[in-house]
Amino acid sequence: MSTASHAYGVDLYWLPLGAGGNFVRLNGRIYEAITSRIRRRAPRDLYHCALEVFLPEGRYVIEMTPAGRSDGERGVVGVGPVGAGWAGRFRIFRYELRRWLDGSIPDIDEAVDSPRHLSDSQEVARRVLDAVPGVPMLVWGRDELGVGDMWNSNSQIAWVLARAGLAAATIEPPAGGRAPGWQAGLAAAGLHTSDAAARSAGGPAELMSGRL
Repeated sequence: MSTASHAYGVDLYWLPLGAGGNFVRLNGRIYEAITSRIRRRAPRDLYHCALEVFLPEGRYVIEMTPAGRSDGERGVVGVGPVGAGWAGRFRIFRYELRRWLDGSIPDIDEAVDSPRHLSDSQEVARRVLDAVPGVPMLVWGRDELGVGDMWNSNSQIAWVLARAGLAAATIEPPAGGRAPGWQAGLAAAGLHTSDAAARSAGGPAELMSGRL
């Protein structure tokens, strides 16, 4: 359960990759072991993140999770494919992005160096909430933007924070850890901003909506 005591604002939680699930945690360690060997550095702990947004109508949870079944209210605002675009035809290879009023973060008890209180402004909290439906639903685990970073849950949170006007580029995971995907989210948010500016000026732009 959240322990936040403020009336309005935005909190970020860093969750160890695979918290609550040994299979995901093991795969994450294998991925980081391979990546660290290629880049000739020591392996680091991997994290993914989720947000809690506090507004007059209540507390929202913003998080990417594996796609659930159609029954049940989870505040789903978008669904994307895992691994490859064609794989999204099957639910097991889909993820969902939630903007869930009075929702829960299942592994919140395992969060590290959290919550990070990013803002106590009602206006900022509303901008964060309003940005969520616009998040690109790119292929999870792929570098479709060509920025050297995969698209994942961290990418979507970074995109939301950047689009809401928060200094997302200055946010870092817990000491000694990594947040794969964060740079991809910042890059996508920058492309969105550049496209909007080009459209306003009457120039050519590729709309960053759903897929590139």
